[in-house]
Amino acid sequence: MTVTSVTRQGIIDFLFQEARLLDEWNLLAWADLFTEDATYLIPPIGEPDASPLSSLFYVHDSRSRLQERAERLLKKEAHVEYPHSTTIRNYHNILIDDESDPSIIKVACNFTTHRTKREMLDTFIGRAYFDLVQTKEGIRIQNKKVILYLDSLRPHGKISLIL
Repeated sequence: MTVTSVTRQGIIDFLFQEARLLDEWNLLAWADLFTEDATYLIPPIGEPDASPLSSLFYVHDSRSRLQERAERLLKKEAHVEYPHSTTIRNYHNILIDDESDPSIIKVACNFTTHRTKREMLDTFIGRAYFDLVQTKEGIRIQNKKVILYLDSLRPHGKISLIL
């Protein structure tokens, strides 16, 4: 397979595919969207530029930890997510910057994730930043950073699903 050029619509379709995999709890296929050297970050609320070396992040995963997280959430022993939450993810205002480094496509978008579980509806809002790369397997995520635009995790209380 040869590497083909990436179009704006191809990037948008990729993001929608990522959201669909998460909503369908196809977490192993979702983890496969990341490169081997990938990172997935959710910094503390109100500190989007925090350093993982000096701040406690909600998520600071390498590709292998991401895989472990996906496998763990799919088990019945993951009581907080068994049965699984029902989620709907939406990406809005997708901005693509492919000017700075031709090998990395930088994407930023607003997101809304609605979750219902145990007769409760939670809504998570924020901005997601992606560094995407084109590989022979297709577009892959090299880095994903999720900035939550919430005052606190209340009434949510916890993040037990993948944003």
